[in-house]
Amino acid sequence: MQVENTEINGFLIDQFNQHDLKVGDTQGTCPLCSLSRKPGNKKLKCSSYDWERGLGTCHNCNKSFQLHTYQRKGKAEKVYVIPKVQINPDYPRKKMDEWFETRGISRKTLDDIGIGYGEEFMPQTGKLENTIYFNYFVGGNLINVKYRDARKNFKLYKGAEKVFYNIDNTVGYNWCVITEGEMDVLALHEAGISNAISVPNGATLNSNNLEYLDNCIDYFEDKEKIILAVDQDDAGQALQRELIRRLGAEVCYLADFEDSKDANEYLLKHGKEALNTRITKAKPVPLENVTTFRDIEGDVIDFVENGFKPGFQVGLKNFDEIFSTYTGQFITVTGIPSSGKSDFVDQMVVGYNKNYGWKTAYASPENHPTYLHAHKLMRKVWEGMPDKSDIGTDKWKQVGGHVNNNFFFIDMERYTLESVLKKGAELVKRKGIKCLVIDPYNKVRDTNAGTDDVNRYTMEYLTKIEIFAKKYDVLVFIVAHPTKMYKGQNGKMEEPNMYNIKGGGEWYDASYHGLLVHRNYENKSVKVKVLKVKFQNLGENGAEAHFTWEPNSGCFIPQVVPTHDPSDKLPWE
Repeated sequence: MQVENTEINGFLIDQFNQHDLKVGDTQGTCPLCSLSRKPGNKKLKCSSYDWERGLGTCHNCNKSFQLHTYQRKGKAEKVYVIPKVQINPDYPRKKMDEWFETRGISRKTLDDIGIGYGEEFMPQTGKLENTIYFNYFVGGNLINVKYRDARKNFKLYKGAEKVFYNIDNTVGYNWCVITEGEMDVLALHEAGISNAISVPNGATLNSNNLEYLDNCIDYFEDKEKIILAVDQDDAGQALQRELIRRLGAEVCYLADFEDSKDANEYLLKHGKEALNTRITKAKPVPLENVTTFRDIEGDVIDFVENGFKPGFQVGLKNFDEIFSTYTGQFITVTGIPSSGKSDFVDQMVVGYNKNYGWKTAYASPENHPTYLHAHKLMRKVWEGMPDKSDIGTDKWKQVGGHVNNNFFFIDMERYTLESVLKKGAELVKRKGIKCLVIDPYNKVRDTNAGTDDVNRYTMEYLTKIEIFAKKYDVLVFIVAHPTKMYKGQNGKMEEPNMYNIKGGGEWYDASYHGLLVHRNYENKSVKVKVLKVKFQNLGENGAEAHFTWEPNSGCFIPQVVPTHDPSDKLPWE
């Protein structure tokens, strides 16, 4: 049979036939266990070889193995420190091995995955400690190291790239398991599941920085099934939700460990076979568009105990007092030309980024050239106007790096709603965006619309936006110019509302929220008015916030507008 020896599923082969098996044979010995079997059984054909996928499966030790090694797929966008780990071959590992045995992990598993040992300075204790080295490899190269001492203190190699632990061992498989810790990976390997990986820094409740997913996203392109086997605590469940959002509910399955905290504890309580079964019988993520009470019981309990959840805020005190939002929704922002609509949207997403770490993608045909838009965002993050002397400084590098990693510009020759939403979905997966800005909507046309009627077109357009926002748990901004503008009796331009946008009442009816940005040129101020807020707990319809626009930073500075108490008499009364 013809055997591919250069590439499998987009992964370039580094070392072909690493175990020196007979190429093309579909059965043979096992490189994992045959040499350790009884003399009469050493040459028994206990394994099956799948050369098309590059995998072998042993029916004696019940483990799978890769036939080749592979080069890294994708590359890091940043420059990272490369670990230099000196491992003393004479280091006494007996105590370490004995400790792993108490956790159900054999020395064979430690050797298979490449566990190291040695002394390392631990900042938690302020001295050298005997530590375990969890070595992180990508494409066969050492990328990072996590150190663990006897007191369960951890540290990663300073300045090194964050990647999934054991990611190389997922190549060739059309499925994998994601866990919260390296010990869970070892436990699953012990149970015969060698294609398990771990996040490098556990889970946190408030926000999960998935930089490691950004750096390894190419390894998931061929996965038809991704089993999430994380802890059942609040932090683990928050990580699980974000992984589902990024990787797609359609490929994600959920495993839990019943009476145990994690896979390693389950191994100790129930054994290898039970742990293997627990993973292989993982259940798919609940169907989209079908919800049962059990799916949302946690949310119901939280509502009964705590009431409505507070909305997300941008960090401008006067605006936060009248407006907040949830993700999975969209905001319509309108105003007459040159009123500052796009600029205030920039202020909002910079605020969400600062408060919650949200990343934003822009589909902004009118915000060109792109470098000027990037400069606007840089000024807001900088909170000032960088000049020539700032170029190359630490602050320039820090702010520039931050803008690079958190704001993404969709550049297309021809913008369509379908192409923008498709690219937005890709940026959710690859970069973890939480905001999408369409500015302005009339330059991002829905070319697949099924009607020429303006009202029906508008409703179809907004429905597609809503579906995208809900599916990917993203907050979408739609900047929409009014089509009709009128001057009042005083000669000043009247403030538009959502009914002045082409499509009329559909904008007001369909939008979750509506904001007006209106500039007062006489007193050099900008007003932001809440035209609509869908849920009463999130804001106040008709309320206003006033700002001074600071030209150097481009930031909106809240103004304190004096209010008149009707009970106070005016001087002439």
